[in-house]
Amino acid sequence: MKKLRHTLPFLAILLLLNVKAQETINLWPKGAPDAIEDTSFKEEVQYDSQGKIRGYSKISKPELSIYLADEQNNSGTAVIICPGGGYSHLAIEKEGHKVARWFNTLGISAFVLKYRMPNDRTMKNKSVGPLQDAQEAMRMVRSKEKEWKIKPDRIGIMGFSAGGHLASTLSTHYNDQVYTSNYTASARPDFSILVYPVISMDENITHMGSRTNLLGENANAEDLQKYSNEKQVNKQTPPTFLIHTTVDKAVPVENSINYYLALKNNEVDAEMHLYEKGRHGMGLGVVGTNQYWPDDLEHWLRAHEYIVKKEIYLFSYFKGNGEDGLHFAQSDDGLKWKTLKNDQSFLTPLVGKDSLMRDPCIIKGGDNKYHMVWTVSWTDRGIGYAHSDDLINWSEQQFIPVMAHEPKARNTWAPEITYDSDTKTYMIYWASTIEGKFPETQSKEESGYNHRMYYVTTKDFKNFSDTQLLYEPGFNVIDSSIKKHGDQFVMFLKDETREPAEKNIKIAYANKLTGPYSAASKPITGNYWAEGPTAAMVDGHWVVYFDKYIDHQYGAVRSKDLKEWEDISDQISFPEGTRHGTVLKVPQSVVEKLGRE
Repeated sequence: MKKLRHTLPFLAILLLLNVKAQETINLWPKGAPDAIEDTSFKEEVQYDSQGKIRGYSKISKPELSIYLADEQNNSGTAVIICPGGGYSHLAIEKEGHKVARWFNTLGISAFVLKYRMPNDRTMKNKSVGPLQDAQEAMRMVRSKEKEWKIKPDRIGIMGFSAGGHLASTLSTHYNDQVYTSNYTASARPDFSILVYPVISMDENITHMGSRTNLLGENANAEDLQKYSNEKQVNKQTPPTFLIHTTVDKAVPVENSINYYLALKNNEVDAEMHLYEKGRHGMGLGVVGTNQYWPDDLEHWLRAHEYIVKKEIYLFSYFKGNGEDGLHFAQSDDGLKWKTLKNDQSFLTPLVGKDSLMRDPCIIKGGDNKYHMVWTVSWTDRGIGYAHSDDLINWSEQQFIPVMAHEPKARNTWAPEITYDSDTKTYMIYWASTIEGKFPETQSKEESGYNHRMYYVTTKDFKNFSDTQLLYEPGFNVIDSSIKKHGDQFVMFLKDETREPAEKNIKIAYANKLTGPYSAASKPITGNYWAEGPTAAMVDGHWVVYFDKYIDHQYGAVRSKDLKEWEDISDQISFPEGTRHGTVLKVPQSVVEKLGRE
């Protein structure tokens, strides 16, 4: 699957512009440890061309700006961000607040650390001042886990340039006793994110401005060794994600390379991305291949389950008569759908009288497996079934003879599955015509069909209940799809009445999955023939997709309350030749694997 990469999608850009820190708090309410009061040492503010604050220098009173993730999207992960600036100033907007707002779009809470600039006028030992701030920030955030809805084992540190040195210092010196804290929580980060970081104090590769500001003009050998953090890595150093560009003239790329090798030699999980070009201080990225590093970081965070797994809409469908089997399409927005695997089949049908795979219905079950049923023939008295862990590798296909006990059953069409989490039971249901039953609704124009909905239940797909009638609405009914909505079950169904023609989608309700279901509602679809409804929640709306089979295209209607419906057929697009299928949401990783098949 070819991926169109966007570092900051439109909605994320809006958030970056509009989201502000919920609160900025004093890191040391009673005063920083080992501080020297110097009233002449006053903080200075830098502004951009539009008069907005872009940075600070001469910082002696550290603060923590709080950006909590939205409750509905909160992953429980948090990151403390250390902006860069050579230990002389902080680029706090570009490498702090802007990055925090981006983390919020991923469901991550962020904390921008405005740490003290090392200075002999304000600190008894300037080499430990920034580390004291970083340790205290980590302990404070971890201690407020309940208040800020953070998981205490998912708190990371991030640093840019000299802020990267501070982040790597915390990652390797988190146990150093540099002050006495009122918090009992650990100062160890659970992971580190280092962006074009200063790591080493070796004069051959260090950033001399950072080294001088932190350690002085005449740093002793002990401090140079101590704060060369590539030399301080051990097996307890947190997993790390590193970013650098090969042509960085301010902080040589060897800083990241040497730290990565130290992590590797100590068997610490690490991932490093080196980009061909890019200036130092690029922030979230603007031009060149390095602009995609936030995408790479997002993938790393997802792989380590630090953020909520992104879900993609997946549509299982068939083409033609169903001879070639299972097809998939995917959509990010539930409106525009694209085929996977160049619209080739993912699974060839092998069971049933005609070995077809029509109307494939897939759900994610209580066992975290994907369960699929399908129509195997126009005239068989059973259905197909298989299960999969990844939608690629499927179990042996099984023929379930659900209507074998009815010698006059003519078919078993469009089976679907719904899982009841309360009873941990699956219900498989389908439409069948049994000759001689319901003659009052038998169609003269359509081969005498008089469909009703039937079902069986199972907990293991090996043992099944007896087949029972599920829904008798007083008309010819097929293509039912049932979803849980609050305390009720909602059945979307097709009224198959031919004389006079209905051929539309309606709704019925029940308090139990197995019914009884209410009388059908008025049609929710328009003046066209529709079949094969499948429903999904998209942006807070119920969206019901269906096959406009006479028009050879797909349509959809949308509702917030299941009462008032809007036709949005003109807003959706499905692959050409798409036939009756099912929409479900799956993790992005599943779709990516399908796209590589």
